[in-house]
Amino acid sequence: MKPSLTFIGSGIFFLLIARSIWSLYSIWQSPECNNLIQETCYHSFLNENPKLDLMVYVSDNSKSGKFESILNLKELDYRTPFEKDITIEIPKAVRNNGSLFIHNLIVPSEHAKKFSVNDLKGLLNAKEATYVKGRLTKFAIPKSGAFNLLKEEGEMKKDYKPVTHLRSKYAITLCTEELHLPHSDIPFEIHNHLRVNQQGQFLPILYPDFLNMRLKDLIEITPSTQTMTFTYAFNPISLGKTRFYIQMEATLKQFIQLGFTEKDLDEVKGVFGDTNLYLLCATMAIGSIHLLLDFLSFKNDVSFWKTQKSMAGLSTKTVLWRAFSQAVVFLFLLDEGTSLLVLIPAGIATLIEIWKVTKVCKTHMTLSWSGLKFQRDKTESAAEAETRKYDEECMKYLSYLLYPLCLGAAIYSLLYQPHKSWYSWTINNLVNGVYAFGFLFMLPQLFINYRLKSVAALPWRAFTYRAFNTFIDDIFAFIITMPTAHRVACLRDDVVFLVYLYQRWLYPVDTSRVEDISGEVIPESKEVEESKKKK
Repeated sequence: MKPSLTFIGSGIFFLLIARSIWSLYSIWQSPECNNLIQETCYHSFLNENPKLDLMVYVSDNSKSGKFESILNLKELDYRTPFEKDITIEIPKAVRNNGSLFIHNLIVPSEHAKKFSVNDLKGLLNAKEATYVKGRLTKFAIPKSGAFNLLKEEGEMKKDYKPVTHLRSKYAITLCTEELHLPHSDIPFEIHNHLRVNQQGQFLPILYPDFLNMRLKDLIEITPSTQTMTFTYAFNPISLGKTRFYIQMEATLKQFIQLGFTEKDLDEVKGVFGDTNLYLLCATMAIGSIHLLLDFLSFKNDVSFWKTQKSMAGLSTKTVLWRAFSQAVVFLFLLDEGTSLLVLIPAGIATLIEIWKVTKVCKTHMTLSWSGLKFQRDKTESAAEAETRKYDEECMKYLSYLLYPLCLGAAIYSLLYQPHKSWYSWTINNLVNGVYAFGFLFMLPQLFINYRLKSVAALPWRAFTYRAFNTFIDDIFAFIITMPTAHRVACLRDDVVFLVYLYQRWLYPVDTSRVEDISGEVIPESKEVEESKKKK
C-alpha cells in the first residue's frame, strides 16, 4: 500500500515542526567554557554579585535636551522582579504629538557615588555602566468610542489620524544568569549587546521586555493632559530568554515588512510573552497541529461535498445556517479588528460554506454569450423528500423559540448597551444570535439522524478533524485575544460534537450494506467481495 500525498505532506509538516521546536529549545541552552581547551573565556560581571544602582530618566524630542529623573534605586536587588507606579509630567512637545523617550541606566554603586543623579551624561561615561534607551510613547489610531444610539445625539466621528499614546506599562529585563561564555561560541543574538571590561568580564545585558508591552496598554495623550501614571516593571531573566527576546523582535520586524499589521504582531506577543520554555514548545506544537487539522478538515469537507449528489440524511437548513452564521462571524471578527491568526481561517471557512450552499440547492452556473446563468435542479428523490420533511419539522419547533429571543435581545441591546455605529449594532446582534442560538440550528441534523436512525450520510472524516480542532480552540480561546462570545462558541461546539459522537456509537454505520439511506448503490469493499467469493 503506497502512502498518500496527505500522509507524506503531514509527515514533512511534523518534521519541520519538530525542527522548529528543537531550534527553540537550543536557544535556552547556554554555551560553557571548556577547561581542556585553552581559549578566551568571558565571565559575567554579575557572577561576583556587585552592588548596582538603577536610574531611569525621561526626555522629549525637543531641542532642549532636558532629562528628568523619575526613578533612582540604590543597591538594586537585581535578582528580584518588581513593579513601580511612576507619575510623570507630560511636556508640551509630547502633548502636540511628540515622542517621549525613556533612558535606563545601571551603574556600579561605587562609581555612581561620584556623579550627581541629574548628571546623566557623566553617569553614561561612568566605568562599567550599562545603558538602554526606549520609547515610552507610540503613535497609534485612537479607539472608536461607543455610545447609545437612541439616547445620545449626534454621530461619533472616527479619527483615523495617529496620535501620541503613552505606554501604561514599560518593562525592562536584565540577564542575571551566572555565565561563562567561550570566545568561539558566543551566541550571535547577543553579539551587538555584549560589552567587555578590562578584566574580561561582560557587562550586564539590559534589554526592553517588548513582548509584554501590548497595544491594549496604550493610553491616548490629549492636548489637555498634564500628568500621567505608568507602571515600570523590572524582570531578571536567563540568557536563553534574552536570546529569545532579541530573536523574536528581529522576526516580528520582518513580518511588518511582509505586510503584517501591528495588531497581528501584538497577538503573537500575547502568545509568547511572559511564559517558560516548555509552554512555548507546547504552544508551538499545539498551534501547528491546529493549522494542520484546519487544512485537513477543509480538504476533506471539500472532497465530500464535491462528490455529494444526494441530500438524503443531510439537513439543508443546517448547511444554510452554517453559511449565514460563518459569514456573520467573519464580518464581526473584521469589525472587532481581530488578529489574522483567527480572521484568515474564518474567511476560508466562509467561502467553503457559501460554496456548499450551491451544492445543497443543486445550483449550477453556466457561462454563455448572454452572461452568467444560474440553473437549479428541482428533482428530488424519496429519501431526500423524507429528509426535508424531518428538517422542516424540526425548524418549525425551533422558530417558536428562536425569533422571540433574537428580537428581544436586539431591542435590549439597542436600549441599554453602547455601540460604535448602527452597523456595529446590527453585526453585534447578528453574531450574538449566531453564538447564542447556533446550538439550536445544529439540532436539525441531530433530529434527522434520530428519525432516520442513521449517520451514514455525514462527512465523518471532516467532522473528526473539526472535533479535534474544537478542543484545541478551547485552549487557544484563553491564549489569543478574541471576543468573549467567540470563546463561548468554542465551548458550545464541543457539546455538539460530543452528541454527534454519541449518535455515531448509537447508530453504527454498516459498511457491508449494499444500499445507503439514499437508495443509491454503494461500492462494496474488497473484504466483502472476498467473503462472497469464499462462500
